[in-house]
Amino acid sequence: MTQKVALITGSSRGIGKATAIRLAKEGYDIVINYARSKKGALETAQEIEALGRQALVIKANVGDVEKIKKMFQEINEVYGRLDIFVNNAASGVQRPVMELEESHWDWTMNINSKALLFCAQEAAKLMEKNGGGKIVSISSLGAIRYLENYTAVGVSKAALEALTRYLAVELAEKSIIVNAVSGGAVDTEALKHFPNRDELLAEAKEKTPAGKMVEIEDMVNAVMFLLSDESNMIRGQTIIVDGGISLLV
Repeated sequence: MTQKVALITGSSRGIGKATAIRLAKEGYDIVINYARSKKGALETAQEIEALGRQALVIKANVGDVEKIKKMFQEINEVYGRLDIFVNNAASGVQRPVMELEESHWDWTMNINSKALLFCAQEAAKLMEKNGGGKIVSISSLGAIRYLENYTAVGVSKAALEALTRYLAVELAEKSIIVNAVSGGAVDTEALKHFPNRDELLAEAKEKTPAGKMVEIEDMVNAVMFLLSDESNMIRGQTIIVDGGISLLV
């Protein structure tokens, strides 16, 4: 097969869905991954198919290595290749340090950090069959600065950014390019789970030097740049898309 294929984890909504649709518009067939929102995943698939592209919907909790392997096995059986992997799926427990339990930590690290390692391993096996590919992960400012109630998620995103650097070096020989995009506060469905959501949004609206909040499309634009040939010499980097707010602290 010569038709290019892109996998976007957590693509039933938000940044993942918007990225999947943009890639479909660029001519890619899309693998839509979801863990809970089947309705959203099927809606995303319908939009992609309306653009004349194929959509494969796979339910898989990417915090589980066995489910990761089954997902990539299905991708191989259906498409026989993979050209792009956007590591977007994320979860996490929003609690202060002293309230975190082992289960909270493991859940957050598995989905936000471990998933990148084991998805990247499987993606690389498919990508190298067709001469290479690109991997882009979604991170957040909590990886490099303190955010209230964000300990587990922030540490997991810091690990994701470190892993991005290691993958970029070790997968380069396979012609696989690895980077990440870190966003400021974006008003997505995921942000509704933040106990201090209103404060985060108020701060972003008031203090962002760009004069407005980061929007989903801003994140997608950065992802698409890193997936383009124009960015081929950018390796292992985390591009910050925050309107300049992280420059203030």
